Amino acid sequence: MNEFKNYHPIVNFIYFVFVIGFSMFFMHPICLVISFLCGFLYSVMLKGKKAIRTNLIYMLPMALFMALINPAFNHQGAMVLTYLPGGNPLTFESVIYGLFAAMMVISVICWFSCYNEIMTSDKFMYLFGKIIPALSLVLSMTLRFVPRFMTQLKIVINARRCMGRDVTKGSILKRAKNGLSILSIMTTWALENAIETASSMNARGYGHSGRSSFSIFTFDTRDMRAIFIIVALGIYTLAGSLCGAMHFAYFPSLSAAAFSVFDTSVFVSYLIFCMCPIIIECREARRWKVLRSKI
Repeated sequence: MNEFKNYHPIVNFIYFVFVIGFSMFFMHPICLVISFLCGFLYSVMLKGKKAIRTNLIYMLPMALFMALINPAFNHQGAMVLTYLPGGNPLTFESVIYGLFAAMMVISVICWFSCYNEIMTSDKFMYLFGKIIPALSLVLSMTLRFVPRFMTQLKIVINARRCMGRDVTKGSILKRAKNGLSILSIMTTWALENAIETASSMNARGYGHSGRSSFSIFTFDTRDMRAIFIIVALGIYTLAGSLCGAMHFAYFPSLSAAAFSVFDTSVFVSYLIFCMCPIIIECREARRWKVLRSKI
């Protein structure tokens, strides 16, 4: 299930610029909940059970840590719950702010994980290869580095485990030595890979004037409709935020703008915007199910 990936790269890129930007700057609790639920659901749709495991093992402890550590340093707020051993107050507002700040970070991470699945390096190079060739190549290599590094790391660890030289056996000194060997191997691999990529792209004339390029991407009416809907919803949501529809203050006490028909429409617009790729995936799955039933 990855129909949104088949859209034109400009559609994918514009959507993720909007959704990641909104997730980072919209601090209204309703916006944070919408972004978190949609980002989490879409990551699960793209990666399956692997996304659930990753979110539970890595993101949940990080969120709890952030939610607990924020009140220890942020003592603003009118409702004092208790006093810490150092004499600083523990306020209800700082606890709530810590929880939603942690939710914001998790939402951004979820959307970035979806971005990595949808916006492949060839799409990024297609969009920016002619405009900023050197920077686009560096950014493409950077975005691909972590997943490729983890894949290569697993290969090296498995190979050394077969040789009896992994980090789980032997004394502490021996395990540390094996770990340093793995680190040395991976560092060498990363440097060699970067040099080989740069040499390969230079040999192909990348970044030189007059160089032609082949692309499999075509912009059709489906992409036109999608980009119109995405931009319209994004601009409407942004305009509503600038007009104060998403105003929410955590300090000195929790306060929000009074709900009106316009405010409600802005939140509904943001919900539909965040659900765009999910709606596309569900619609395609339903269409595929109908086609299979007719066979």
